Amino acid sequence: MHLSPFFHHLHSAYQAELDDLSQDSEGRNVLRQRLDAMRGELGFLLQMLERSPEMVAPVLHQGFRFRNERVLLQLLQSEADTLLPWSTVHAALELSPWAEKLVAQILPAPGGDAFLSVCAALEYLQGKPALAPQHPETAQDPDGDDDEGPHDSDSAPGQRDADEHSDPSAHPDQDEDRGAHDKAGNDWLVQQGFDSKD
Repeated sequence: MHLSPFFHHLHSAYQAELDDLSQDSEGRNVLRQRLDAMRGELGFLLQMLERSPEMVAPVLHQGFRFRNERVLLQLLQSEADTLLPWSTVHAALELSPWAEKLVAQILPAPGGDAFLSVCAALEYLQGKPALAPQHPETAQDPDGDDDEGPHDSDSAPGQRDADEHSDPSAHPDQDEDRGAHDKAGNDWLVQQGFDSKD
């Protein structure tokens, strides 16, 4: 199956995010505690849906049971601007009761529909290691560069590809907004006891 560059990148970023959340500085497995903390702060995290979906997606980790794999495989071949709507994706899966409450909170938020489709695709890949990219450095990159770190591309899903090829100096306001957003997200993670990403 052909995995789109959009999901190839996001899967790598999502996996890195889960890895970061899994252990504290002493090597103890703290994933469950950190996910519980994130779910309790979902109202704050909603502002990050479009810019950094991989940082918010863990709130629904293990909240899906997939029934129609054909829909998920179709979704994984799409790009940010051709995502299947959440209504279509939702019909292909079941949500855990605790996840249903979070989805009801996420869906009305700006970008909520697209985020939920993305989140379902990322979780589907988690359970299908044969489909997931094993070597991010071999991802197709028009510039021939290796994939960057999980938070180097945190634009909205619909803007990600265009921003990657634009001149950063041409959009100083966007750079300032991104910096403020990243700092807010990092500060929140530190307050929850996570390691700083700086």
